Amino acid sequence: MLVLGIESSCDETGVALYDTSAGLLAHQLHSQIAMHAEYGGVVPELASRDHIRRVLPLTEACLADAGRSLTDIDAIAYTAGPGLSGALLVGASVANAMAFALNKPTVAVHHLEGHLLSPLLADPAPVFPFIALLVSGGHTQLMAVHGVGRYELLGETVDDAAGEAFDKSAKLLGLGYPGGPALSKLADQGDPARFTLPRPMLNSGDLDFSFSGLKTAVLNLVKAEQPLNEQTRADICAAFQEAIVEVLSKKCIKAMKQTGMQRLVIAGGVGANRQLRAGLDEVCRRRNWQVFYPPLHLCTDNGAMIAFAGAQRLQHASSAGSFAVQPRWDLSTLPAA
Repeated sequence: MLVLGIESSCDETGVALYDTSAGLLAHQLHSQIAMHAEYGGVVPELASRDHIRRVLPLTEACLADAGRSLTDIDAIAYTAGPGLSGALLVGASVANAMAFALNKPTVAVHHLEGHLLSPLLADPAPVFPFIALLVSGGHTQLMAVHGVGRYELLGETVDDAAGEAFDKSAKLLGLGYPGGPALSKLADQGDPARFTLPRPMLNSGDLDFSFSGLKTAVLNLVKAEQPLNEQTRADICAAFQEAIVEVLSKKCIKAMKQTGMQRLVIAGGVGANRQLRAGLDEVCRRRNWQVFYPPLHLCTDNGAMIAFAGAQRLQHASSAGSFAVQPRWDLSTLPAA
């Protein structure tokens, strides 16, 4: 089965072809970072208009890379939510229009399910069940994953997600947009021991997270250390990153012990963070657990994860989608496949 996947939930247009027999055949991605950087954040109307410009040329390029044509496609998967409503409507409209013209089914994919299943595109890939840390710009959640559509929420952020804290703290430090990758890069040059930052909810007794207080601590530190020089910025970045990695790592340990599972999966954009990967690798090595990540180029939003998730839904006889988007969509409402 050949599935075309379209991702347009926010500021990246992704298109991919996934074959259930041959795997990922091709994928194309366009990031809008340069366009939104001028405004210091995503402008929804501009994002929607850019998706309109990009999605068909990216689809054509993807088909050419794979040596396939539209008539070879068996189904079309698209991100139906959560995300920006206008951006989601672009992908939904294109997917359903193509499907109608080709007389093929569509599959409405939950964006977070795409991220959650994306490590299964890696080699080696995890098998069910596993604990998943879903950590991105807008979400930080711990899930027990028993199969496609069988997700048990163990804990989540009560305020800012880890990715939001990265971006907002980077802005406080004058690192521009998007700030998270810039903060991580500068942290490599810093001394994390120079400043002590809080570890919010580290000892809360549950698996929830909170990162807004950490962001506030960075704000207070920036004010206290004025004027900031480059080394001070680097040291604050290093201390901030170490705090987040410690919280995420220890919550993962608690989730693994609580459930008795042996496999940990990391998904979402923050999963590309090198210090987080190194910390979790060491944690799992010491305890003889397995840890899995998506390929680096599939950590951020992309069409490959949507094509793959759509293919899994179809293979497990889930019903085809309809023309609908859900800017707010609780992952726990998804039916089991």
